[in-house]
Amino acid sequence: MTSAAKRRLEALSEQIVAPIADQGTFENLPVLKKIAPASNGPRVQGKVVIVTGTNSALGIGRASAHQFAENGAKAIYICDFNDSNLETHKRELASLYPKVDVHTRQFDASDDGAVKAVVDDAIRAYGRLDIFFANAGIVGQSKIFTDIEADEFLHTLKTNVVSVHLAAKYAAPAMMLTSDEKKYPSGSIIGTASVAGLRSNAGSSDYSASKAGVVSLAQTISYQLAGTGIRINAICPGLIETGMTAPMFKAARARGTERKVGQLNPLKRAAHADEVARVALFLGSDESSYVNGQAWAVDGGLSAGHPVVPGKLG
Repeated sequence: MTSAAKRRLEALSEQIVAPIADQGTFENLPVLKKIAPASNGPRVQGKVVIVTGTNSALGIGRASAHQFAENGAKAIYICDFNDSNLETHKRELASLYPKVDVHTRQFDASDDGAVKAVVDDAIRAYGRLDIFFANAGIVGQSKIFTDIEADEFLHTLKTNVVSVHLAAKYAAPAMMLTSDEKKYPSGSIIGTASVAGLRSNAGSSDYSASKAGVVSLAQTISYQLAGTGIRINAICPGLIETGMTAPMFKAARARGTERKVGQLNPLKRAAHADEVARVALFLGSDESSYVNGQAWAVDGGLSAGHPVVPGKLG
């Protein structure tokens, strides 16, 4: 076999190179073929994970780091531009999950060199990368589109879209690396989009455009990674109480209208970060092995239809 052919073979996923063999029968029924381990055990056992946007005490990034740690990750890099809480988060994770290596990194997720550096560090330390959750983002400009300057619009795009591009750019080649421990390329890249990237009236024009861009990246890159076993998906949260939305929730509590927050979706409530983090855990795990290039809405059903006012259906 030529070296070029060998490299092509090594770049293919296990399911293509060595598909699951026939498992025999139980009486007259074929035994089910399973790719992922049991769902009642650690779901990311031994995996190396990078999560950006983890500083917020209420955020999806912090909640996701907890889910990955609780489910057996070997190492987790918690990263953010703001590092005011990162060391506290690290101590908390270490106290709850002492077997997990937790690393903190302070950098701008849209900085090419910084993203490459954290991926390179994971490879030097562990020889593998399995999950990159590109969760960093900003809320954008809270004003009408005619008042948004070009540099403001571009700043939102850089933070929310370029960061996901860079995560995929550097994570994918790292996920293709193989070893005695990881015999085939595989991995999961997850970008945080938004219901605002799927439907209108859920965010400003720059924010909505940026989140639609994350969805498009997931769709496009999934095809460019064809055959590698590396998947990329976008999570599209609805109204979640996080650091970005905290002012709105605080104002609603002050007015005594907290129960009205989230009333436009069929569940008639807002969500907690943990509810999104559990979807990130699923998408990062082998249980989602056939989920690829998707915009996964976690929005209480908001994007399932047109919002209506109760009692005004006709």
